[in-house]
Amino acid sequence: MRVVTTGAAGFIGSTLVDRLLREGHHVLAVDDLSTGHVDNLADSASDPGLVFLEGNVIADSTRREMASFQAEVFFHLAAQMNVRHSVADPLRDAHNNVLGCLATLDSARSGKARKFVFASSGGTIYGRAKEFPIAESAQLDPHSPYGASKAAGEMYLRVFRRLYGLQTTALALGNVYGPRQDPYGEAGVVSIFASALLDGRPTTIFGNGETTRDYVYVDDVVEAFLLAAGPAGDGLRLNIGSGQETSVRTLHRMVAAAAGAPDTPTMEPPQAGELERVELDSRAAHRVLGWEPRTDLPEGIGRTVAWLRDRTAVPSIRS
Repeated sequence: MRVVTTGAAGFIGSTLVDRLLREGHHVLAVDDLSTGHVDNLADSASDPGLVFLEGNVIADSTRREMASFQAEVFFHLAAQMNVRHSVADPLRDAHNNVLGCLATLDSARSGKARKFVFASSGGTIYGRAKEFPIAESAQLDPHSPYGASKAAGEMYLRVFRRLYGLQTTALALGNVYGPRQDPYGEAGVVSIFASALLDGRPTTIFGNGETTRDYVYVDDVVEAFLLAAGPAGDGLRLNIGSGQETSVRTLHRMVAAAAGAPDTPTMEPPQAGELERVELDSRAAHRVLGWEPRTDLPEGIGRTVAWLRDRTAVPSIRS
């Protein structure tokens, strides 16, 4: 199968690319390297099935390359993914996420792709839900420009499905974590905590520590993308999460234990646009795709900490 993967040098995207290549698929891996890191693809660089394209998905040249690859499936993961950045600069967020999704959809249409799988955000599109765990039937009520941009992307998926017959599935992801997540950004709290604790640097929790998130391991998320590439799930949004909420204070305690470091974070005021609770109901993904999370949080944290510890030159991931 020929596939296009955008955001391919990010930690989820590169893990997906590695999995696709192991299974014998031909991959056009697209990334502008604004936040992704080319060395995330080092393990697959020599694979004859990989073509890497450095470019922004909105650029005409990139769109032409994506369309001409004649992929059967598009996986769209390229995005500005930081809630705080979206609050500070909502226009840039919309440019990257809304126009980026639309441009990639149009490339899929032009290239006569069969299926478009979109990385949506189960952690932001529902806002302050009234019932937990949150099901796909919950009202969309984003409280940040980032969440609004993902909801807008889902609306464009519906339009392209109706107008052009493009099969689409939106995966509303929980808080994805695991190896290759950038520990120097502002998103990806597991890697941020783990990197700081391993280096003996201070850590910060914003708010009272009781805010919760639904953490899901990257390999489990990649499995969901592969399952969604088939005919199942057409026209649907499917939540992809663990179904368990974990407070940030509990998370810090778990990461500190795995890193063998003191559990002494600094507490700071909460940040604008952040939600108090996230817990996703992923039973529909099990019914439709046969998907379920297989990596529990302690195991996933242990793998992430081990990966960071084994890095002999951690700053190289920022190159």
